Amino acid sequence: MKNTSSISVILPLKSAKAKDFEEYFLKAITSLTIQQEPIDELVIVHTAEESLIEIINNFDFSGITVNKILWDKTPNYSDQVNLGIKSAKSEWVSLFEFDDEYASIWFKNVKKYISSFPSVQMFLPVVVETDEKGIFAGFTNEATFAANFTQEMGVLTNETLHDYQNFQTAGSVFKKEIIDDFGGFKSSMKLTFVYEFLLRLTYNSVSIMTVPRLGYKHTNLREGSIFWNYKFGQEKMLEDEVKFWVQTAKKEYFFTDDRVIKYQQENA
Repeated sequence: MKNTSSISVILPLKSAKAKDFEEYFLKAITSLTIQQEPIDELVIVHTAEESLIEIINNFDFSGITVNKILWDKTPNYSDQVNLGIKSAKSEWVSLFEFDDEYASIWFKNVKKYISSFPSVQMFLPVVVETDEKGIFAGFTNEATFAANFTQEMGVLTNETLHDYQNFQTAGSVFKKEIIDDFGGFKSSMKLTFVYEFLLRLTYNSVSIMTVPRLGYKHTNLREGSIFWNYKFGQEKMLEDEVKFWVQTAKKEYFFTDDRVIKYQQENA
């Protein structure tokens, strides 16, 4: 039975071979254990990599209820997140990454907002972006508080997203039912899968609010990460391809179901 007062945290894991994985992972889980309002469940969707399984099985989660789910297919962030959400026992879920950290006040704050704004279905934290060395790089999600930026202060709208794409779902807390109603992340979308997801939710009148307090620390462009790979790694994208995925997101969000999308095919 769903617990309407609890939050499940979804953590997809691909590999323990990432640079400084264990150090990042320890800091990430510690940020969960020191919450002023404790979480109720951590759902880890992990691959079959032996070293990763060994670390997870031997790790001290300090009393956190952990649901470990094996992902035995090709690693895919979107599909692993979607499975984690589907398996969560709470009405609300939050998205987490192994190299990130929650602010200790985040879940206490967001539960206050859930009580105060019952019509809101998704809450975004103000995200502190840092580089691999922990050096401050900027903020994300705070733009909804800029004057004349959106129709209602602090609220993210579909119109706003068409003009500005820099919003982050990591650390967000949202009702599980919106995935059932409008679909999850699309595995066929490259680079702009978060953007397409938010476009689809706002198009379907999902109310999204940014909590005006720092809630989440995100390690940006860490070597080996998804977006690092698109910018510098094996899947490095040229400017034209980046523009293609932004435009594709703006066309694709009308469709709930995932469909195969390939840049080469579209430009043949």
